[in-house]
Amino acid sequence: MPLDRGALSGPAPEVAPLLLGAHMASTVARSQVVVRITEVEAYEGALDPASHAYRGPTKRNAVMFSEAGHLYCYFVYGMHWCANVVCGVDGVASAVLLRAGEVLQGEEWVRTRSTAAVKSSALAGGPARLARALGLDGRHSGLDLLDESSPVRLLRLGEQADRAEFRTGPRVGVAAAADIPWRFWLPGEPSVSAYRVGGRKRATGGASAGGTRQT
Repeated sequence: MPLDRGALSGPAPEVAPLLLGAHMASTVARSQVVVRITEVEAYEGALDPASHAYRGPTKRNAVMFSEAGHLYCYFVYGMHWCANVVCGVDGVASAVLLRAGEVLQGEEWVRTRSTAAVKSSALAGGPARLARALGLDGRHSGLDLLDESSPVRLLRLGEQADRAEFRTGPRVGVAAAADIPWRFWLPGEPSVSAYRVGGRKRATGGASAGGTRQT
């Protein structure tokens, strides 16, 4: 599918399947890494209790309210960065979490960033590993993924053949709105997450999510 900002301007649950099979490229720190996306999750702002933007805009989630096609990175549990593609219309928060992928190019660079010796199929398996594979952190949040001069870019969306047989189910580790089937993945891909229900509890007693939930 040709890369078009308009294709990303729909609600997150509609955009998410388009990102299955998409190619994300990074030239961060002079490395060249390309990852093919195999698993994603949709988050729908004010309509979604599991979204960072459920209670409105903050300094942290401001990028989610920007134009479709921007990169939103957030830090979770004081350890990991996670990457999202902003979608929807400008001024309304909506984003798709990139949960897993297959490293197509630059495996040698990815292994220098990995904290453990893992199989090639697991190098970008899980949202934290995917973001780390691409070298992403908070400095890259807000980048325009459709700008040819950006160091992080969506090179192409998924082809129809890539996502014709995609699966859907509940999001991984989410405590709020846990039954909504807004996780999308390509079957048979070894990088895709094993499903895990539930989440952590905040110190205040409110619900939080497991490892990667948006809050």
